[in-house]
Amino acid sequence: MNEKNKQASLSELSAFALAVAQDVTPLALSYFRSPLEVELKADQSPVTVADRQIEAAIRVKVEAAYPEHGIFGEEHGQAKTDSANLWVIDPIDGTKSFISGMPTFGALLAHLVDGKPVVGVISAPATGEYWLGVQGQPSLFGLTPCKTRDCRSLADARLYTTSPDVFDAAGLAAFERVSAKAGMRRFGGDCYSYGLLASGHIDAVMEMSLQPYDFMALVPIIEGAGGRITDWQGAPLSIMSSGQVIAAATPALHAEILTLINA
Repeated sequence: MNEKNKQASLSELSAFALAVAQDVTPLALSYFRSPLEVELKADQSPVTVADRQIEAAIRVKVEAAYPEHGIFGEEHGQAKTDSANLWVIDPIDGTKSFISGMPTFGALLAHLVDGKPVVGVISAPATGEYWLGVQGQPSLFGLTPCKTRDCRSLADARLYTTSPDVFDAAGLAAFERVSAKAGMRRFGGDCYSYGLLASGHIDAVMEMSLQPYDFMALVPIIEGAGGRITDWQGAPLSIMSSGQVIAAATPALHAEILTLINA
């Protein structure tokens, strides 16, 4: 495949991913801030009919458009994951926020080629906002290119994590080492925090206990906005990653945080 065709393919894939993520917005909003039965999965995380229906709707569209592609979804499992092309789906990232009426939940959709995320979408139904990342291109917030803040020191940084509850004892100790030196620390946000990082409003997000569908879509968005996102050892994120994620606005800030994590 020559470079021109590669870019055309990425253009097609990104347009499809964005359209699909936005198509399920009315379905998400039809359940948001409405009475919902909440079940607990085996890992004790909550799930609702909204999570399941949104993922099912996305899978139908993916299977119709790209029947040869694989799918890795949170609620309905995996299919054809040996394919070079893989769609990774989180229908509601932030289900706890969703069932609490908080507007920071989002749909995450990523496309991987040979294991590398080349397209990622964060769609926030409650706010009508979205971020789009495409390998080798500037990330977009809506129709406008977005960029991380030029924050190179943790002392000046705005640090987020969704909840201290995501950390085990060692992870919480690492987070405390980092957050003690941060200019500001805040909690909450789910995938929305990573969008805010890409748009230059916050500077770092540190989390653990994540699954591939929680972070694969974030990689092209953060990188295309000028930031860095890796695991806690500084390795690129993949389907096989441990779930420890650090995202930072600049390489310098990322390096400082990694040093503290592994101190």
